[in-house]
Amino acid sequence: MCVMSLLTRRSSVLVLLAAAALAGACSRAEAPAPAEESPSGAPAALPEGPRLFVTNEVGNDVTVIDVNTATAIATIPVGKRPRGIVLSPDGQTLYVAVSGTPIGGPNVDESTLPPADKKADGIAVVSVRDLKLLRVIPGGSDPEMVAVSKDGSRLFVANEDIGEASALNASDGSLIATVTVGGEPEGVNVRPDGAVVYVTSEEDNTVTVIDAATVKRVATIPVGPRPRSTAFLPDSSRAYVPAENAGTISVIDAQKHRVLQTIKLPGDNLVRPMGTAVTPDGRFLLATTGRGRHLVVVDTQTNTQVGQVEVGERPWGIAISPDGRMAFTANGPSNDVSFVDLETRAVKTKVQAGDRPWGIAYVP
Repeated sequence: MCVMSLLTRRSSVLVLLAAAALAGACSRAEAPAPAEESPSGAPAALPEGPRLFVTNEVGNDVTVIDVNTATAIATIPVGKRPRGIVLSPDGQTLYVAVSGTPIGGPNVDESTLPPADKKADGIAVVSVRDLKLLRVIPGGSDPEMVAVSKDGSRLFVANEDIGEASALNASDGSLIATVTVGGEPEGVNVRPDGAVVYVTSEEDNTVTVIDAATVKRVATIPVGPRPRSTAFLPDSSRAYVPAENAGTISVIDAQKHRVLQTIKLPGDNLVRPMGTAVTPDGRFLLATTGRGRHLVVVDTQTNTQVGQVEVGERPWGIAISPDGRMAFTANGPSNDVSFVDLETRAVKTKVQAGDRPWGIAYVP
């Protein structure tokens, strides 16, 4: 009697254990598998569509923003102090200027800054498809901004601390040539036809024009105090160069390399034009104004300001959608990006970026 009772109890236990195991197996089978992650830590399945890539100067990374949903979807570490960013002509690669030189600026005693980490200087190469850093190629000393040739084979880099511009092979960063361009070069931009490169000098108040093929200086253009960037009309006929400290924009004959006109932007001394971009149809020039908090709109037919939009704290970097309907500004101190409807000239939304967003590239 006792043996039969024991066997009955053992059978009951075995049945319960089997049932528990079966339930556990069913539970595990129904549970969703964890999402795979990309090397940047973002989910592998990301929204399709246009994106913004925003460099964060203090954060040492790039924020990826989905334009359609106005949400940040990934963060890509790229190296120290990323600033200038440009998309390759084939749309597959982004080049980001990274620098080990500590942040300075006007009225900063550079003797109080830590020494530069020259090993950190370079051009970060980022995959648009995979959202990851592929490699960092040499970029000369203290790269600030970078441009790419029309055929994608060369990079042109503003080397801020040595007053030079470097021409590099885009494939491996090997040096082709350097050109002296004046103190604190910043803006570097290839004319749409690909023939020349414009490089601004903040210290010397000039634009150096470089032949893109021979990498030789062909002209030097005096402009207003502290020029920060260059924007060209799509037909390569004119260039616009802002003078931050004068609140003006120089209109330049981009074929003969001479100033045609100087636009004085209305407003007080906080109107400090910095980043510039021209709409795809060439109709409007847009300029961020830093401490002025606004994006100003200039009619390129009359070269007069026709509008402005308050976008946020110290806007600097700017991008425009290919259809010309939206503009995007990087607002440094508030760590966000403004989406601006250019038809209504109003901010539609703001998206949080990283620490001190600086430059923006739009990727369709």
